[in-house]
Amino acid sequence: MIKIDYVELPSTDMAATERFLVSAFGWGMVDYGPQYRGFTGAGLDGGIDAAGEPHGPLVLMKTDDLAATEAAVVAAGGVIVVPQFDFPGGRRFHFREPGGNVMGVWAEPVT
Repeated sequence: MIKIDYVELPSTDMAATERFLVSAFGWGMVDYGPQYRGFTGAGLDGGIDAAGEPHGPLVLMKTDDLAATEAAVVAAGGVIVVPQFDFPGGRRFHFREPGGNVMGVWAEPVT
C-alpha cells in the first residue's frame, strides 16, 4: 500500500512563508538551498518550494518501486505531468489524477 509521506508548499516569498510557519506553528526549518526549505515538527514531513508558481500543496506518496507505481498510476487513468527526475532525496514524478489534482510519487535512491 502506498501512503502519503510528504507535503510541499509552493511559495512566491519563501522567507515570508518560513517566518510565518515558524512563528504561527513553531515548526523548525532545514535549509536545502536558496529555493527549498524542509520543515520539521509538523506531524508530517514537508517543505517549502520557491522554484515554481503557487498551485496549492503538492501531496507526495512514497513507494519502493517507482516504475511499477508509475505504471499503476497511468493504468488507472493518471496523466504524467512531470516525468521522473532526480532530487536530493531520491527520484520522483508528478501526475494529474482524473479529477484534476496534481500529486507526486517518490522513491529513495536505488543502491
